[in-house]
Amino acid sequence: MKLISGVALMTVTLLVGCTSSNGKVLQDQSRQAVVIQKEIRVLDGQFPIASREPSQFPTYVALLKQQAKEQGFSEKTLDRAFADIHFISRVIQSDRNQPEKKITLADYLNRVLSARKIEQGVIQYQNNLPQLEIISRKYGVPKDYIVALWGLESGFGKIQGKEDVISALSTLAFEGRREDLFIKQLMAALEIIEKKYIDEHQTLKGSWAGAMGQSQFMPTSYLNYAADGNGDGKIDIWNSKEDVFASIANYLAKEGWQQGLPWGYGVSLPAGFDQNLEGVKLEQGKTIIQWQTLGVSSPNFASLPVNTKGWIVIPNDTEQRAFWVTQNFRTIMHWNRSYNFALSVGMMADHIGQKTHFLTH
Repeated sequence: MKLISGVALMTVTLLVGCTSSNGKVLQDQSRQAVVIQKEIRVLDGQFPIASREPSQFPTYVALLKQQAKEQGFSEKTLDRAFADIHFISRVIQSDRNQPEKKITLADYLNRVLSARKIEQGVIQYQNNLPQLEIISRKYGVPKDYIVALWGLESGFGKIQGKEDVISALSTLAFEGRREDLFIKQLMAALEIIEKKYIDEHQTLKGSWAGAMGQSQFMPTSYLNYAADGNGDGKIDIWNSKEDVFASIANYLAKEGWQQGLPWGYGVSLPAGFDQNLEGVKLEQGKTIIQWQTLGVSSPNFASLPVNTKGWIVIPNDTEQRAFWVTQNFRTIMHWNRSYNFALSVGMMADHIGQKTHFLTH
């Protein structure tokens, strides 16, 4: 985001027409998403990033509150949100200590996709089958993908993060490297409180980066995709499995999930394959017959129409694997722009689907 004279202009798309499972519209009666222009001012003028000290944090927070007040947030919301505001040095350490080295696919899968994790996914699928059936039919997203994302994001709800989201986002904004991003997320968190999407006495809790609940949504993702799965008029991605399932499914559906399409398959590439053909940009997609003409092969191609469009991805992998992936893989990458993450979601969904096939067929 380009900053001009210390001001970042932010466009936030807010989902005004959130609907409950019984069809009721929450809050605003419009079903249309609207674009609200909000002026997000970075505070480098008052607090040069290079010289910021934790002792200045209370004054910085006062300026954040003033900016929020100017944007129309009520005193009640601000008093509630900032009641326990505090500087969290460990979130800055976590942000700065993110690994720079690219992890291989093999190492990533060993870490996140153990046999135990898959078995837990099967158990959770079985235990929540009635709710998953309802959500899957409503949004057109397979049950096994909902469970896979739930498991990989939060360990089926067990690992949600315990940080106060308002404090974490304010601290990261104060740190300054991505100030506009975290102020944007802070204002979205205030929007969640202002619009009463959560219980009046609930505190926003999440990861050090502000990702919240069992689906680990950032505040802007909550506003755009979180859904009421149990029809109680709230969207509780922390405690309600129905809301978590609906929110995950709604995200995938809104980002272009195509029913009946797999995420992809492993493929064999010909010797001398042109690496420039690899990637998931829209223009890099080709039909199965076009890939076959280029020497790409997979026995799974026979299960799909030859005009099915797909892309070739080659992850950082010691086993030199390559994959043909569909639009649904690209949809998963909208959630997390990592080959490793998207591949792990697809593979986990496949494992769960294979082990639970008898339950619904």
